[in-house]
Amino acid sequence: MAARAMNRWTRSLADARPLAYWLDDPGRPEASPALTGDERCDLLVVGGGYSGLWTALLAKERDPGRDVVLVEGKEIGWAASGRNGGFCAASLTHGTANGLARWPKEIKKLEELGAANLDAIEAAVARYSIDCDFERTGELDVATQPHQVTELREFYEELGEAGLADGLELLDADQTREQVASPTFLGALYDRHGVAMLHPAKLAWGLKRACLDLGVRIYEHTPATELVSHAGGVAVRTPYGRVFADHAALGTNVFPSLVKRVRSYTVPVYDYALMTEPLSADQLSSIGWKNRQGLGDCANQFHYFRLSADHRILWGGYDAIYPYGGRVRAEYDHRPETYARLAAHFFTCFPQLEGLNFTHAWGGAIDTCSRFSAFFGTAHKGRVAYAAGYTGLGVGATRFGADVMLDLLSGERTERTDLEMVRSKPLPFPPEPFASVGIGLTKWSLARADDNGGRRNLWLRAMDTAGLGFDS
Repeated sequence: MAARAMNRWTRSLADARPLAYWLDDPGRPEASPALTGDERCDLLVVGGGYSGLWTALLAKERDPGRDVVLVEGKEIGWAASGRNGGFCAASLTHGTANGLARWPKEIKKLEELGAANLDAIEAAVARYSIDCDFERTGELDVATQPHQVTELREFYEELGEAGLADGLELLDADQTREQVASPTFLGALYDRHGVAMLHPAKLAWGLKRACLDLGVRIYEHTPATELVSHAGGVAVRTPYGRVFADHAALGTNVFPSLVKRVRSYTVPVYDYALMTEPLSADQLSSIGWKNRQGLGDCANQFHYFRLSADHRILWGGYDAIYPYGGRVRAEYDHRPETYARLAAHFFTCFPQLEGLNFTHAWGGAIDTCSRFSAFFGTAHKGRVAYAAGYTGLGVGATRFGADVMLDLLSGERTERTDLEMVRSKPLPFPPEPFASVGIGLTKWSLARADDNGGRRNLWLRAMDTAGLGFDS
């Protein structure tokens, strides 16, 4: 019976294109030409995802006269910035729980800065007329197991005691299903203001256009292969030329950093998603979802899901795959066994949608660090700044990271650079084979906890004590 059901659900993938839905857009802009020859600038930004784009844009906003060049190895937004779920969260710490556990003394400041950062993103989208389907809908963290209901209630009470529960509402099963109708939902924590939904690729393309309008010179298909100090500044080598700059900001995230000592702090973890065909009016009515919130369940191996502007459902998460050796390769971008598992989970959550088909299936690498939130630093005597390790929650936090990098390059103390979060580093990952063994054991233990009432085994408790943060 189970095999027949899986077969039925797998048929929904028959026509799914192996391409990120967001990038499959006839309005996708043409790539800028590659760099040929040498360039000179005040600030070089390496990386054409959100991290680099926000850095270039904010640098010009701070000083319109600053000469800024951005180089991107392929095309703007082609990697994580164009493949994610489009959840733009205020949290800078991969959720309040992670921030509260790691930086309890400054969590209120981090929450305030995160809220201000999300407001600034919304303002920039309006100011630069970026058509990215931005919706300030909020998010539901949904319990699908009885122990998760208890955990949500305890967490809500903990947030209340810490003065961090403003804008949050605890919902029971009936209240949750009034928002979105699934027989699997047993309760939820509703964050009404701290998350926006958007079209991630269109945000990247809109930021590119805004940068160009402000005078940033952008070169695509221009990988940066080497960075060295040079004549009081830095020089970056590319295939057809060099860029000489007073300062550089590195937004390369999951890809090997040009500062080699930073590389051990991140590993690539592959995440996968499906997108349905547009829902009919009757199908939409059967699931409710009138408020269009983003959703995520509370399991360790969790799903995230949301509605697109054209009434499709994006369904992603659950499997998180670490490739041996931590290599980033195109062959890892697709995983049929994960797509089949996601399809089965989708129809378990929404049995009333059986018969719906998926049109797109894709994956991509996340720059994961051991504390699950970004870290920052400088190199080359303060001439180079970097930010990395967003661990899947970078749609919003990368703008904050861009501000941090610019603060660090300025050499001035700010409320951002004074943060312990900014001044500290995560624990590095060990070399192989220890990294694969540790990550594999952690993933197995998290799955066991999901099946065992949330109880964390000895390995997970040891990881918690060590501050490695594998709790998501």
